[in-house]
Amino acid sequence: MSVDRTEEIEADDAAGVATTTAASTIATAAVRYYPIAPGVTLNVRSGPGTGYRIVRVLREGSQVPIFCQRPGETVTGPYGTSNIWDNIANGAYVSDTYVRTGSDGYVAARCA
Repeated sequence: MSVDRTEEIEADDAAGVATTTAASTIATAAVRYYPIAPGVTLNVRSGPGTGYRIVRVLREGSQVPIFCQRPGETVTGPYGTSNIWDNIANGAYVSDTYVRTGSDGYVAARCA
């Protein structure tokens, strides 16, 4: 009997690893990277507006992940005028008008 139980545990462990790996792959695949507008050095702000402090600056040619999006200050940039701000890291936002998402609307879930 102990051999059978060991085989069951090994099978359960293998299934758990496969499930965890699949879940991680799905979560990772959900975040997509987008290029910022050509020729632009982009300020990253602590909130969704130009009145928020600059937390860092992205170099020309950078790509950003968009974890979620939220409405904020309306800004005009290379890709139009919008009030959508992209959350690219914890406490880090850029105006969607500087990110080539291929859409004038939301491309990610709204931030909570």
